[in-house]
Order: sequence, then structure tokens, then C-alpha cells
Amino acid sequence: MNNWPGSVSDFHGYNLHSFTLNDIECKVATPKTAIDGRPWVWRARFWGHAPGPDIALLGKGFHIAYIDVSDLFGSQTAIERFNAFYAYLTKEHFFNQRVVLECMSRGGLITFNWTAQNADKVHCIYADAPVCDFKSWPAGHFQGTGNPSSWDRCLAAYGFSEEEALAFKGNPIDNLAPLAHADIPLLHVVGDDDTAVPVAENTAIIEELYKSLGGRIKVIHKPGVGHTHGLEDPTPIVEFILNEAL
Repeated sequence: MNNWPGSVSDFHGYNLHSFTLNDIECKVATPKTAIDGRPWVWRARFWGHAPGPDIALLGKGFHIAYIDVSDLFGSQTAIERFNAFYAYLTKEHFFNQRVVLECMSRGGLITFNWTAQNADKVHCIYADAPVCDFKSWPAGHFQGTGNPSSWDRCLAAYGFSEEEALAFKGNPIDNLAPLAHADIPLLHVVGDDDTAVPVAENTAIIEELYKSLGGRIKVIHKPGVGHTHGLEDPTPIVEFILNEAL
């Protein structure tokens, strides 16, 4: 089925289909000509922000997809929402069984947590200043600034007390073995002066642990840059995705 429900608008010259699945907001940007295999990129959060790689990949024949998981912080509820969206796109629209995952900031929580349960469905992950431990953000229990109101929402999403959250071993940094065993390559882009999602508390831990598990990871550092996303020239991101997904 190639017909999309909902409304159609413009996304940088491409059709953007906005609709709901189980009453949850969804978006799919479609290429002018889809290529064989119907590859796709799944953006975890912040639709339309720093869209350079998405636009380039639409031009290469990829679809770009999104379902809202706001204020769920990678909890099991978010994972189940992702499961339903994945089933819909692969069964109803014949999207590729393996997806490219793209996450920014807090989107890292759902991206890595979903992948840990669905490693066989993932080509690769592009992670941009990703949150990899909710004790870093939004809790702010280490050196990062944190966000108290977001932390309250995170605790509510998991049904945790503060003590239960701090003892929890289900953050991305805790569940990398399934990704490494499935040989899922990671590309992280980080600002070295990020005080909201500090590199040392997030990507640096992922990098060390993933390498120790035999996983493939590349980190692109932006010296003197804080919590911002993307690259002025997105070519390295696009080439990484093309190399791994095609």
C-alpha cells in the first residue's frame, strides 16, 4: 500500500504525510522516487531540526519517518509505541525490515533502548549529542546541568522513585551487548563543550564500552561547541548511512 492517510504538506520540496497511529502523531516524508528495498531513516525526536542529512537522503530515495514519543524517555511505553509504528510501516507500506535510526539529545534513550530489544531490525545508528544515561540528563546527578521538570516527567514515565531510578540498569550505557553482537555500527556527533549532555557522561562511556564489546563506533567531535546538532556539511553523516544501509 503506497497511499498515506492524513494530510500532506511540504518538507523541503518533498511530500510530508502527517497522520495518527493509535491516536499518536506520526510523520513520513517521502522521496520523489523510492529506491529498491524501500530504505528508511527513523528520527526518534525533534522532527525537522538540523534536517541536512534527512533532506540529502530523501534525494537518494530514502523515506524519513517519525512517531511522537515525547515525555516517555525511552521507557517501555515508548518502546511499545515504536514497535507498533515499525509493524505498520513494514507491513502496510513495505518499508525495509532493517532501519537506520537517527537520534538527537533525549532521543538517544528511545533509540538505544528500542535497538537493544530489536537489534536484528537495525542497519546503523546516527546519534547526535545523544543522552545515553538518564542519570546524566535530565537527572543532572553528575556534572551536567540537568532539568528538574524533565526529570520529574522521566520518573513518571518509568513509574520510578528517585532511588529506583538511580539503581536502574536499563539505560543505553547498560545494554550495548545486543547491539555489538548484531554488529550495528554507530556514528556519534558531539560538541565537546556540551554542558547539558556532557560527552564524558554519555558518548565517551558508550565509545569505551562499545569498543570493549567489539562494536564499531566513530565519534565526530566539534571542539568549542555546546549542545547543538548536525554538521555544517552533513556529508560524513550521509555517507555513513549510505554505506551501512545500502
